[in-house]
Amino acid sequence: MTLFVLVPVLDESPNIPRLVANLARLADSLRGEMECRALFVDDGSTDGTADRIRQEAGSLAVEVLRHDVNLGPGRAFATGFRHLAPRLADADWVATMEGDNTSRVETLLQMLVRRREGFEVVLASPYMYGGGLSHTSLLRLFLSHVANGLIKELLGIHGILTMSSFFRLYSAPVLKRLQARYGDAVLETPGFECMVELLAKLIEVDATISEVAMPLDGSQRLGKSKMKIVRTIRGYLRTFRLGRKWRRQ
Repeated sequence: MTLFVLVPVLDESPNIPRLVANLARLADSLRGEMECRALFVDDGSTDGTADRIRQEAGSLAVEVLRHDVNLGPGRAFATGFRHLAPRLADADWVATMEGDNTSRVETLLQMLVRRREGFEVVLASPYMYGGGLSHTSLLRLFLSHVANGLIKELLGIHGILTMSSFFRLYSAPVLKRLQARYGDAVLETPGFECMVELLAKLIEVDATISEVAMPLDGSQRLGKSKMKIVRTIRGYLRTFRLGRKWRRQ
C-alpha cells in the first residue's frame, strides 16, 4: 500500500526544508503500514524550488514534475493526477497538500484513520469544531466564508463545511471513477477554484466523504500566499457556469 503525497509548489524555496522534513517524519510514522512517496509539481517557479526539493529529499522518495511557466494550481493538480493515474493500485491513497507548511502532518494522520471507517475522501476543515484559522487577514477570512456559502447554494452542495482547501485524502478507486467519467477533464479550471470543481465531481460519482478538524496557522508560511483574490473570485464565477455541464457528463 502506498500513500502518494501530491504537492503543487510555486516559488516555495524558503518553505521546502521544513516541508520535506515534515513529509519524511510522516513516512517514518507510516513505516510498516504503507510506503510514503512525495510528488511535487513545480508550477513555473523562478526561485530554484525544484532544485531545493531534490537537495533536501534525503531518504524520502521524491519525484518532481515541472511546468516551464506558471499555469495555476488547477493545472498543477491535473498534471499530478494524470501522472499518478497509471501507477495507482486499488489499495493506494493520494493526499494533496499545500506547499507552504500550513498543512500539518498530524492532521493527515487523523485523516488516514478515517479511511479505515470506509470513507473514500477525507477533507481537512478549519471550520469544524477543533479546527480554526489563525494569522490570516480579516479580508481573506471574510472572502472564505462568503465563497463557501455561495458555492454551496449555487452548486447545491450541502453537509460539507470546507469547499476549497487543498488538504485532502483520496482513495485510488474514487480517483479511477473520476478518470472513467471525466477522462482528461477531471480538472478543467486552472486556479484555486479547482478544488471546488473536484469536490462537485466527486459528489457526482457518489464518493463517500468525511471531514476532520484542521488548525490552519498562517504563521507557518514563509513568504506571501500565492492566491490572487480578484482572480480567484473570477474563477469561482467560472466554476458556477461549468457546474451544469459536469452534472450532464
